[in-house]
Order: sequence, then C-alpha cells, then structure tokens
Amino acid sequence: MPTSTTVHRPTTPPTVWLARGRHTGTATAEDVIRGTLQRHKDSGALRDHLELPESAHPGERVVEARWEVADGSVTVRARLALADASDTGRQWTLTAEAEQPWDMRWPSPATMFWPSDPDAGWDHHAGTELRFRDVNPLPADDKELRRVLRAAARDPWSVHVVVHEAMTPDAVGRRPLAPLLPPGLRHRVVEHRATPQQLRAVNWALREFDVQVPRGGAVVLPGAPAPAGHDSAAFSVRSVFLDRGEPVELIDALTRFVATPRPLPDGAEDALTALREDWHLLTLEEELARERALVAMYADALEAMTKSRDLYREAAEHAHEALAAYRDSAAVLPAPSGPPSQETPTGSPLQQLTRTFERLKVNARSRRAGPADDQDAGTDGSGS
Repeated sequence: MPTSTTVHRPTTPPTVWLARGRHTGTATAEDVIRGTLQRHKDSGALRDHLELPESAHPGERVVEARWEVADGSVTVRARLALADASDTGRQWTLTAEAEQPWDMRWPSPATMFWPSDPDAGWDHHAGTELRFRDVNPLPADDKELRRVLRAAARDPWSVHVVVHEAMTPDAVGRRPLAPLLPPGLRHRVVEHRATPQQLRAVNWALREFDVQVPRGGAVVLPGAPAPAGHDSAAFSVRSVFLDRGEPVELIDALTRFVATPRPLPDGAEDALTALREDWHLLTLEEELARERALVAMYADALEAMTKSRDLYREAAEHAHEALAAYRDSAAVLPAPSGPPSQETPTGSPLQQLTRTFERLKVNARSRRAGPADDQDAGTDGSGS
C-alpha cells in the first residue's frame, strides 16, 4: 500500500512550479547562473534579475528573476536558492509562481537560470546520481534496484516515471524522453528505464506502493505523501513506443499527475513563503504599492494606540471620581462610640465601611432600650 503521513501539509497551489536539484559542474554555479540570466535579459526573454548579497541569507545564495509568458499577459516571479558547496556539489531549490495556474507549455523556469546544454552539470537529482534530462537505467542488482525504486516512490520533490522496454531498443530508443515532454515537465521528471528482463523485479519492488508497470508501458510513481485518493492505474500507460515519436499517453499521464492537488514537500513551504514575502525585485509600481501599504499599516497602528490611550485616560478619570466619592462619604460618618478596638482593621475599605454602619446600628438600639429598662426597674421597687 502507498505510504501515508499523519501530518497535514498545505497543498501546492496550481500557480506554483517547484524543483530541486544539484549542480556538480566544474564551473562555479554562481557564474553559470549569472551568465544565463544576463543572456536572457539581453535577448528580451527576461525582464530583470537580482542577486541578493551574501549577508541577506547566510548559508545560501539567492537570485530572483522576473519574466512574462503567454504573450506577455502573465508575469512569473522565480527565486533560486543555492546552498553552500558540499562534497556532492551545490544543492539548488527553485520556486516560481505565475499570476495564473501554471501551463506546462510555458518555458521551464530552470532554463531561465541554467543553460540548456547537456554538459552543464546542474540537472542532477538532489539526493542521488540520477539525472533529469537523461535516461536512468535501473541497477542490475535486485537489492540496489529495490533501493532506488523505493527512494523514487517516496520522493516528494520530483516526478518519477518508470518505463519498461518490451524489447531491447535501438540507439534511437535509448534516447531520453525528456526532450519530447512539454517544457514545464522536462526538468521535474526523472525517467527510470527497466530492461525487458527486469519487469518482475521492478513490480516486486513497487508492490508495497500499490504500483505496477505494464509490460512495454510506464507508470508514474506516487511520491510521498501521495495525493489524496491516488489511483496508480490512472497514471499508468500500457505502451510507450521508444521510436522518438511523441509519447502522447505518457505526457497526458504526467500532466494530469502534476495537476492533481499534492501536498507541499518538506522545505517547499518555507521556499514559497520566502518568494511571496521576502521579494526584493520590485517594479516602480510595486515599490509604490508597498510604501502605501506600510503607511496604511502605520496609520492603523497609530490609531489603535490613540484609542488605547483615550480608553486608559477615561478609566483613570472614573477611578479618581470613585475614590473621591468614597472619601467624601467616609468624612460625614459619625465616629463610633465605645473604647477603640485593639484589632487592626483588615479587609477592603468597603468592608470597613460596612462594619462601621453595623456598629452605629448597635449603638442606636442600645440608647433606645436604656430608659425603658430603668422604668421597669422603678415599678418593681415601689410595689415591694
């Protein structure tokens, strides 16, 4: 059965294009990106780009770019974050968002930052030696084959497709399918190729994910977490002709899979938030709108502070009035008769005031009862 997770992640918006890879080329990744962006800007394919200073995001280099698609009617903003160098190269994360739902026929955001020549070395899968734009033959060893496919079936960032060769293909059939895919899919899809005799081992390895590869066909792996209600049969193709003809059914399956609501992979939510909220490549109109928003925010904050101050002042005035009224009422009360109490007054002023009234009542009753008692005593004396 497909693996599942109890963590509820936000769904990837249909306007967002995500990819993650690794640069292993000999040239410096920053130089490659700068050169590619400048060429696109000179040709008019790119409106503008901006490389943020190193101090802005310690541990990574961030580059922003903006361009238009759909004959200039839709703006795309993209952010590429390049991690520090490691023994396995430079990991990159590319997040792009358009003003409309993404059309896979639009240019790939990856080609705006990276060159399209096959030897550029930027198109490696982030965690493995797999390539995005090349055929990745499955290992001959069954144990290694299972390891590769299980990792591919759980990968949330890339789209993995397994193609089975019904018979050993010729040189044309051994070419990758990536150039035949729509531009928006070419740098997100990892193609795994199984030889004719590997079909049983492949399906055995994928059995735990409820996925099977048809003989001579292909299947799109679900990723982890799998989309809600994922049906592997809906993304399975019964035949893929490796003759360089357009793989219509496979393209349809990949396009439908990418269009399904899928949870954001780990790290993608932060990348998307940075694209939306930490954007620096602003047009003049956007800068003006941002300043107006800041002014409105400050005005609201000032108004809230003023209201709070007025409410506090009004409460203080009421408190002073109540205290003055209490003092006036305490001044007109008569002093209690009898010896002063040795007890230290305790309780609130209201309790002390209540006790004073009680003592006054007791003294009044005592004065009224005194003469009557004397009269009764005199009568009794005369009669004896």
